[in-house]
Amino acid sequence: MILVGCLFNIYYMEEKETYNESIEKLRMIVADIERGELDVDELSQKVKEASRLIQLCKDKLLKADEEVKKILEELQ
Repeated sequence: MILVGCLFNIYYMEEKETYNESIEKLRMIVADIERGELDVDELSQKVKEASRLIQLCKDKLLKADEEVKKILEELQ
């Protein structure tokens, strides 16, 4: 049951994060990594979070692209 709750929270959190929020989080992660002060465990977590955020941004961009194309097709 705990796993289901965690998965729901992750899904809900991803859906609520905006593109700009995700980009800002990515910038902070990059800055943290570039400072070179992270231990291996922190670095691993940051890379996993960055991967999640990149996928989220990619999905949002693809969705926006599809919506714009659909609107443009409807106008013709």
